Amino acid sequence: MSNETIIMKDLKITMIQSDLHWENKELNLNMFSEKLNNIFEDTDLIILPEMFTTGFSMQPAKYGESMDGLTIRWMKEKAKEKGCAITGSIIYEESGKYFNRLIWVTAEGNISSYDKRHLFRMGNENDCYTAGNERILLDLKGWKICPIICYDLRFPVWSRNKLIKNNPAEATYSYEYDLLIYIANWPEIRRYPWKSLLTARAIENQCFVVGLNRIGKDGNGIYHSGDSAIIEPKGEIISNTKPHEESTETITLNSADLISYRKSFPSILDADTFEITN
Repeated sequence: MSNETIIMKDLKITMIQSDLHWENKELNLNMFSEKLNNIFEDTDLIILPEMFTTGFSMQPAKYGESMDGLTIRWMKEKAKEKGCAITGSIIYEESGKYFNRLIWVTAEGNISSYDKRHLFRMGNENDCYTAGNERILLDLKGWKICPIICYDLRFPVWSRNKLIKNNPAEATYSYEYDLLIYIANWPEIRRYPWKSLLTARAIENQCFVVGLNRIGKDGNGIYHSGDSAIIEPKGEIISNTKPHEESTETITLNSADLISYRKSFPSILDADTFEITN
């Protein structure tokens, strides 16, 4: 039995697919507080949408927050209360710059963050925010997790998995990550690419993928269908969340299934090597 088999435990993921109140932090936080209060089963991770307190706003100077701001205080309080990690992105201000920043808060109050790398120029995000240049990898119950944001989905090199340990004698392989998470405000008009690319990312990276998207119409009149899903490494959807509907769904990711599949079909051994430059 490999060390990977011993360390990794099954992981429970809760997706909250929701409409958002346009540029209204208080209403959004009250709404998500109620949704979290209605999660009665144990979970390891609660996932909220991109810019879950404002919607996809291009007014960062008005809504930007710092590390001691309202939203991160709320996230720390709720993570402790629910006894699990919570993640979602907010408008973040730092040294006069603004970021679409994913915040990851553990039950113990530890904070990690990722700044969206690919800014959506068709929505002028690149004119309002500063791009990040580094992924983060997080550990939860032995799972290595890579969380990224919305438009990043269109750029497979940025999310490409890597083999970091190879033991051919035991047919065990250690990957850079086991779970890839995308949080989004992805418009309904482009729902086909959203669903197709999520599936592709799971298959090509031999990992579980979570795609958590909002629903409803935003302040710019853009509609969002949700189409949130959890996809296993062979490309099958294992969640039941339906498009256009408010939904809170908890799914267990099976570590043994992931390890077994990677052993039986280690296509990563034939992957091309590459290097990302900024």
